[in-house]
Amino acid sequence: MDDVDSKEMLGTVVEEFLDHERGTRALLDEFEKLSIEGEYEQLRERIREFAENNQEIFYTVALALTNSPHFFGDVEAQLGVGPADTLRDLAETYPSLAEPFYLVRLEVTQDRHNPVTELDVATSYHREEEVPLVSYSASSGGVTLYDYKGAPHEVLQTATFLVEATNDSLEAALAQNHSVNTDELSELIDRREQLESQLNALQDHIDALRRKPVGDE
Repeated sequence: MDDVDSKEMLGTVVEEFLDHERGTRALLDEFEKLSIEGEYEQLRERIREFAENNQEIFYTVALALTNSPHFFGDVEAQLGVGPADTLRDLAETYPSLAEPFYLVRLEVTQDRHNPVTELDVATSYHREEEVPLVSYSASSGGVTLYDYKGAPHEVLQTATFLVEATNDSLEAALAQNHSVNTDELSELIDRREQLESQLNALQDHIDALRRKPVGDE
């Protein structure tokens, strides 16, 4: 399913939702119950099924839950105040569903799967081995993707793999003469600057450890 790329298409998908509003709200009530109960994996799967079987209605709900004034304005300009207010009410009634709908929308429109939305990190120390340890749990909209615990150099090895993969993707895009949109390029620049700042801090810590004798408490 592609993004809505015209006001005519927007009107079509919104009208489909309006024709099935009662049944859709009943389904959203079920989704909200799953969210409250913490059944995030089941919720994600139910929303995926919804997107597959009711594309137009799913898309309308997903856009409404973003609570975007621009979206509501477009609906109001084309269909009137009533439909726009109905969609505003969706955003106010089901705020807990905004993130899971957004994540499924990324899957169906941009082929992106389980974006990491949270990283819960803790640190400890193994005295016998004299090695700090890093633990983290990666989640995507409440769905736990994986848990990890390892030494700092192992964490950095994973980070190195990911940076290498990023460079591979950009190199492939350049080789095929593909462009990268402005928002993505801006985000890449910001992330590179953040990486550089963290690498500078890492170098400071490594220098300090070099000056500290092994076993010195």
